Amino acid sequence: MKRPGPLLTLLAGLLLGLFMLILNTTTGTETASSTDRKQPPAASAPPAPTKSGASPKQSPKPSPSPSAVADASYAGRTDDDSSAVSVSVRDGRAIAYFCDGHSKESWLKGDVKDDGTMRLTGTDGAELNGTVKENKRIRGSVDIGGGHYAFTADRARKPSGLYRATATVRGAKIDGGWIVLQNGRQVGVVTRDAKPSAAPVIDPRTGAVTVDGQQLTARPVTP
Repeated sequence: MKRPGPLLTLLAGLLLGLFMLILNTTTGTETASSTDRKQPPAASAPPAPTKSGASPKQSPKPSPSPSAVADASYAGRTDDDSSAVSVSVRDGRAIAYFCDGHSKESWLKGDVKDDGTMRLTGTDGAELNGTVKENKRIRGSVDIGGGHYAFTADRARKPSGLYRATATVRGAKIDGGWIVLQNGRQVGVVTRDAKPSAAPVIDPRTGAVTVDGQQLTARPVTP
């Protein structure tokens, strides 16, 4: 009986080769799969440039709203040069004084809108309507005692402006108002127990004034 040695050896070699081929194929597949799983995500593409090559422009910022009227004092005369008007503006409020330097006068007050317009009122139906223009002057009119007076009041620089003094002198109630104009001229009225008359001159640097022999102090007026 012949020994099958060479045939078995050949068959064993073939089986071993087939096993190694299968093993290599499996290992390569697993390695490729692992490599695919470990790949980092692709970076996102940059935004496409505009036709001009520049980045899109941002929308322009809205322009700021007009600022409120500045705090200031104004002084001037009526168009007919018969009287003086002064207005003091603070924090959206205003107080004004109209006087002819003899017997006609009125204190008025009210609000100032952001656009500079104002309507101020006083006793006996007195009314001032005006507008602050560029924080430099007030143009308006005063209606008082049946009269209508257009005026222009420029922004005042100290010591020009509006002053007032109140006191009791020799039993009489004193209320004085003064408008000091840019040229130094003064226009004022003092009432004694509601009886008006021309006011004496004040020292605008200190506000000192003598009324009926008694020294008083006229102070700048603010709302």
